[in-house]
Amino acid sequence: MKLPFLIEDEAATPIHAIRTRDWPDWIERHSETQRRLAAAHDFKAQNARILLVPATDGSIERVLFGVGEKSEAIVMGGLAQHLPAGDYRIASMPREFPPTLTAIAWGLGAYWFDRYKKRKRPPPRLAPPEGADMAEAARVIEASWLVRDLVNTPANDMGPVALHAVAERVAAEFGAEFRAIVGEELLEQNYPLIHAVGRAAKQQPRLLHLGWGDAAAPRVALVGKGVTFDSGGLDIKPASGMRIMKKDMGGAAHALALAQLVMSAKLKVRLDLFLPIAENAIAGDAFRPGDVLTSRKGLTIEVDNTDAEGRLILADALTRACEDKPQLLIDFATLTGAARTALGPDLPPLYADDETLAKDLATAAAEAADPIWRMPLWDAYEGDMDSPIADLKNAGDGAFAGSIYAALFLRRFVSGPAWAHFDIFAWAPREKPARPQGGEAQALRACWQLLKRRFGG
Repeated sequence: MKLPFLIEDEAATPIHAIRTRDWPDWIERHSETQRRLAAAHDFKAQNARILLVPATDGSIERVLFGVGEKSEAIVMGGLAQHLPAGDYRIASMPREFPPTLTAIAWGLGAYWFDRYKKRKRPPPRLAPPEGADMAEAARVIEASWLVRDLVNTPANDMGPVALHAVAERVAAEFGAEFRAIVGEELLEQNYPLIHAVGRAAKQQPRLLHLGWGDAAAPRVALVGKGVTFDSGGLDIKPASGMRIMKKDMGGAAHALALAQLVMSAKLKVRLDLFLPIAENAIAGDAFRPGDVLTSRKGLTIEVDNTDAEGRLILADALTRACEDKPQLLIDFATLTGAARTALGPDLPPLYADDETLAKDLATAAAEAADPIWRMPLWDAYEGDMDSPIADLKNAGDGAFAGSIYAALFLRRFVSGPAWAHFDIFAWAPREKPARPQGGEAQALRACWQLLKRRFGG
């Protein structure tokens, strides 16, 4: 899919994005015909409302777009989702809308997953907003589209082998080092948890490592959960819970996309990307409730629930990432339904053990219009994961605080760097501006904004 932007805007239809509070003054300065048209459609610049103003020849003379009272520039993506095919330009919009974010919003809204169902009409194209950094916008759009494409692809076409191939292709594109540890080699190289989770699947589990950048630069490690399909294992999910489990590799998709951003912008870091990949399947050699597994770190884990498998593969990958002593470690994982219960599908929880990092991420999220919400690493819950026969269990006692338990579990395997964990949903249950229904990138732009601020670019 090509980026939906023009080179020139001479024949482009103008778009006027208007705050609701500014609407009375705006329409007062225009013709009686436009006032009647707006009244007939009850258009008062309500949030995300579109009004097409026709010319005398039947074409579109201009587009009026309501942006409500509080909406950020990301709302502009709604235009790319709903305008007819054609060429457009921004004639006016609120001064507080950053031009680059406006372009990003348009690109996000123009997305269409066309692997199996072709788009009936091309997306509308936008002339670059004045002052926009279009190279930066293109990077962010392409990374977000990568996440969406990977998450939207069903497990029959995006199993461990296919996800491996995509990661290897990205590594080759930027001249990065690439290594894969597959199948029984996981045991030989001491990644027992990744092996245990994925050994029942037809396609073998694996750990992928992408390395890029100057070894003398500040070291940044990214880790992403890559469960390409999650049946729940022997603690099998109900059909409703399994329906969109193709998205359970969304953490790996996010980490890979963030790595692509780092490399395409030539950020001055030493980047290490670790993707533990497995399918949580059911077969005669599937790991069982009650099994005790030994992690790469040496901690023993009693399996309380085989559907809490993502934290197991992450544990080995986080341990490995810390062995290189990175300055910063970020992981993404579609880890718990409890995170959705707490914050809903649109707001991913952040867990961080470093106050400066947490504050910087909050600032970056606001700048990128990519919301996150910090949750507590509540030490008092640590004891709820105690096991009588192992160092810890892979789930907490009871039905509460599931996202916090998962984060506390992961923290046991992090030593050294400032660390941020995102318990993402990676999915948009329904369409919203700049966000078509389906696979979605969450906290990606926030993390990218943080990395740019910390390491230049």
